[in-house]
Amino acid sequence: MPQPASLRELRDRPFELLRELERRGRAVAGGRDSAEGREWVGVAFRLGPESFLVAREETREVMAMPTGMTRVPGARSWVRGLANVRGQLMSVIDLRQYLGSGATQPGRNVRVLVVNHRDIPAGLIVDEVLGFRRFADAEFVPTPPPTLVRCERYLAGAFRRGGEAWPVLSLKLLVENPSFLQAAS
Repeated sequence: MPQPASLRELRDRPFELLRELERRGRAVAGGRDSAEGREWVGVAFRLGPESFLVAREETREVMAMPTGMTRVPGARSWVRGLANVRGQLMSVIDLRQYLGSGATQPGRNVRVLVVNHRDIPAGLIVDEVLGFRRFADAEFVPTPPPTLVRCERYLAGAFRRGGEAWPVLSLKLLVENPSFLQAAS
């Protein structure tokens, strides 16, 4: 078998260069088919004792609790207030409290997941963000496991790996729900 050309030798032949890059990429990936190698990426977080995932594309950013929040008179208790984040007003919501699982206690691990939604600027307070998690598409199951935090209507399946199940919380379903939008008490 002929020795593959170096990338430098192929710089003036773009098609051959792309073909060689693809060949090398497949070799590194162990020869997986592109359909087989697709992956889902999400942000893992904790609510109480349970871990959840949200799709990376549904999350704009993860931030610390805003220091200057303004309480909204007449709002439900799960609305912690409004915060000015880089010149934009954002509602800050205690996700555990909204779901009926008690208020999130202040702590150094508490974070705000900023929802990536065009019309609803909201930040969701969670107990801890665990970072990105990657799963193969084949690890997805449409039926989420039962959870202690009552959020079944917002779950969009789960990913299973080994003995663990990671429920996927749909932020779109959550923030577009009429009960979420009715924040006045």
